[in-house]
Parts: sequence; structure tokens; C-alpha cells
Amino acid sequence: MTIYFEDEAMLSFDFDPERQLAQIIPYVRDHVNCPYELEVNVTMVDKTAIQEVNARFRDLCRPTDVLSFPMAEYDKPADFDGPAFLGSRTVDPDTGELVLGDMMLCSEIIKEQAKEYGHSEIREFSFLVVHSMLHLFGYDHILERDRIEMEEEQKTIMNALGIRRS
Repeated sequence: MTIYFEDEAMLSFDFDPERQLAQIIPYVRDHVNCPYELEVNVTMVDKTAIQEVNARFRDLCRPTDVLSFPMAEYDKPADFDGPAFLGSRTVDPDTGELVLGDMMLCSEIIKEQAKEYGHSEIREFSFLVVHSMLHLFGYDHILERDRIEMEEEQKTIMNALGIRRS
């Protein structure tokens, strides 16, 4: 597994983001029964940078906590045998790893939301990584039934990782 990590925001946390990524990303991969080794790109940015990307790709001119850019399409979440996935997957020719996609996390908002929700920075960061990984595996929360499914998956993963709100 390859996790490319870039910290453009350069804000310090009371935990090591790279270490946390190395724990969460493989866990989510295994949780959704992904049969591939993965390549994932993770970038930590400030509010200005994430707002620019949010405006460009989602027509929302405001900062957000996390953005996810999956490389593959899915007929249904984590369907690694469906025609959409098989026709869209990208494998790195040098490593043989599935190029899953990119996630962009806003360091400032992670800190703000941790304080606002009354939990630790590591919990907020971890939740957003789990959330983004599920998006990279084809989950979404546009329809109510999909939102419920995604929230249940998030809760199950966070509990299994032992990362709780308080």
C-alpha cells in the first residue's frame, strides 16, 4: 500500500497524521473487502485552498472539511466486480496497486470542528479520513437510504478502530 501524504497547511496536531492514515486506510480497505493493494493521495490544506477546490469542482464557494476524488466508478458501493468498476479502475503499472483516488483535508476545519463537537483532533481527523475513504469506494450520502448506509459504515469502522467521540 502506498499513501502519498503532503501537508501544505503545516499546522501541528497532537497526533501524527501520517501514522493515523497508515492505520485507517488499510482498515477501511479490509472492511469493504477490497481485493487490491491501494495507492491513495492525501493532502492537508488550509481554508483558502480547499475553498478554491470546492468552488472549482462543486460550485460551492466556501471552505469544507474534506473533499474526495475517486478514480474508479462503482455500480454500487465497494462493488469490485461490477462493469463500472472494471471499466474505470486504474492500476499503477510500476506497483500493481489500485489508484483509489485523492482526499483533501482542511487542517483548520479539523481543529475547529474538534473543538466545536467537543472531541479530540485525532477523532475528527480519523472520522474525516473514514468518510473520505468510503467516498473513494463509491459510497455517497445524496439519497436518504445511501446516507443511512454510509453513516452506519462510518460508525462501525470508527467503533472497530476504537475511536470514540469522547
